Amino acid sequence: MARPDKAAAVAELTERFRGSNAAVLTEYRGLTVAQLKTLRKALSGNANYAVVKNTLTAIAAKEAGLEGLDDVLEGPSAIAFVTGDPVEAAKGLRDFAKANPALVIKAGVVDGRPVTAADITKLADLESREVLLAKAAGVMKAKLYQAAYLFTAPASQAVRTVEALRVKREESDAAA
Repeated sequence: MARPDKAAAVAELTERFRGSNAAVLTEYRGLTVAQLKTLRKALSGNANYAVVKNTLTAIAAKEAGLEGLDDVLEGPSAIAFVTGDPVEAAKGLRDFAKANPALVIKAGVVDGRPVTAADITKLADLESREVLLAKAAGVMKAKLYQAAYLFTAPASQAVRTVEALRVKREESDAAA
């Protein structure tokens, strides 16, 4: 029979898993309280970083329908529940891990699919959403310009041909 406090903790973790875009599982062994506070501050806009119990997290993940976290739930674990942009949260975790090697990114879940630590690093290497949208807009603008050019090319070529014929006719009339 589950104790009420543990059942409440599992329900809270399950709700966090369901309400987040992504979740990144980390090991925080060797980090001080001040360093964890700094990490929470760095992630505050995109994610909520919480220390969790492994057994309760495994139960909550199963209840939320997430697979792939059971193998990495060992040792002191904490999860960054991402509610904002997953790329920004991954960048924040990667940058903090570079500055503080004690933080180890174990694995995660993005849009319900399990990802490895290498996948999270690849996600962190992506450009921000705004930059990607700007590039996509630039590509679309270039394609529209090409389409407009292709549609106007036959008409402008016809005008140049008619003008060349007119000039040639004037020259032949003037010579005659």
